[in-house]
Amino acid sequence: MLHIFIDADACPVKDEVYRVAKRYGLSVTLVANSWMRVPKDEWIHLEVVSGGFDAADDFIAEHAGKDDIVISADIPLAARCLAKGACVLGSTGRPFTEDNIGSALATRELLSGLRDLGEIGGGPPPFSKRDRSQFLQELDKMIQAIRRKQG
Repeated sequence: MLHIFIDADACPVKDEVYRVAKRYGLSVTLVANSWMRVPKDEWIHLEVVSGGFDAADDFIAEHAGKDDIVISADIPLAARCLAKGACVLGSTGRPFTEDNIGSALATRELLSGLRDLGEIGGGPPPFSKRDRSQFLQELDKMIQAIRRKQG
C-alpha cells in the first residue's frame, strides 16, 4: 500500500502532506532527529532517530520501497530512494526522477565546491506560496499516477 515518508526536520509542507494523505486515506511517517509535535491521528507516525547526521536519511532509504512517496529536498537521499523504486518530491514541488537525478547530484556537488571556495554564498530562495501550490499539485499528480499504475 502506498505510504508517504517525510524527511521532517526542515520540511515546510508537513501540513499539506497531512491534508492530502487524509483525503486519499494514506499513512504518513515523519522521520526526524528530534521529537516534534504531530497530529494525533492513527495514520500519522513520528519516527525519532538518533545516531548521527544521516540517521533520518538512512531510516527513510531503508524503509521506503516501490511506489512509496518520499518528501525531501535532500538530493543524495532522493537518489537512494529512487534506486529502490520510490517516488521522490521536493518541498517546492520538484519531482526527482531517474531522468533528472544525475544532473541534480552534479549541480549539488558543483555548488558545494563553489561555496567551500567562497565563490558563492547564501542558500535557497525563501519558500513561497507558489512553491506550496506547486507542491500540492505535484503530490496529487504523483499519487494519481501511482494508483493508476497499481490499479
